[in-house]
Amino acid sequence: MSEPVFPATSHPATTSRSLTAAILAGVSVGALGGLIGLGGAEFRLPLLIAVFGFAALQAVIVNKAMSLIVVLTALPARLIAVPFSEVAAQWTIIANLLAGSLAGAWIGATWATRMRSATLYRILAVLLVVIAAALAAFHLNTVEPLALPPAIQLIAGLIAGALIGVVAALMGVAGGELLIPTIVLLYGIDIKLAGSLSLAVSLPTMLVAFARYSQDASFHILNANKAFVLTMAVGSILGTLLGAALLTVIPSGAIVPALVLILLVSAAKVWAHR
Repeated sequence: MSEPVFPATSHPATTSRSLTAAILAGVSVGALGGLIGLGGAEFRLPLLIAVFGFAALQAVIVNKAMSLIVVLTALPARLIAVPFSEVAAQWTIIANLLAGSLAGAWIGATWATRMRSATLYRILAVLLVVIAAALAAFHLNTVEPLALPPAIQLIAGLIAGALIGVVAALMGVAGGELLIPTIVLLYGIDIKLAGSLSLAVSLPTMLVAFARYSQDASFHILNANKAFVLTMAVGSILGTLLGAALLTVIPSGAIVPALVLILLVSAAKVWAHR
């Protein structure tokens, strides 16, 4: 596994200029995520690779750590908007998806630690395109709830959870961009409640992937870049709040196409990265 372009003694995260860049990048990423109701990790990953010079696996691990911080911060706010009792009442949905996503997260993290960097870059690029497609489909109202028999719904939930767990582990994201459409599509849940259910699923899923990544030598990147990770995570949280506020200013019809374009451009850059 190749090392980041910055040597350990002069990594950009150790400079005040870099920390300024980190918080600005975090705010920008968070704002993009806030516009669509997510943490923005799918926008953060290309920046970690192309701008801050992390190698593929290290970028995924750093992204996962920041995503975990953002999700933990988002939980109290979500519980204010959607009471815990409403979330707990849908425990069967959470259990159904978790049964697949926990295994998928472990498998995805294992694959990531064993891949060549060049292969992982290509896979990350493809997954960014998948996220762009899912974002466009869901926000353009082309996703309609399915009416599946209970047994088929259970199997579909297991498979969907496993696939989402793999994708979330490979990219270092919380997976909300896939979980929310899946919950609406499979179970016919209101999108507001679906957002809270996605957090309930993604948090344990992220912890499993994080535990698997902790067994890899590249995990040391977090200890070497603690200030960078915390600074960019704080920026992401602030940006998420900013993005939510901008929803009243920016026309909704312009948001999704712009974000899809950003993801596609990012995918092209990651695909070509060396």
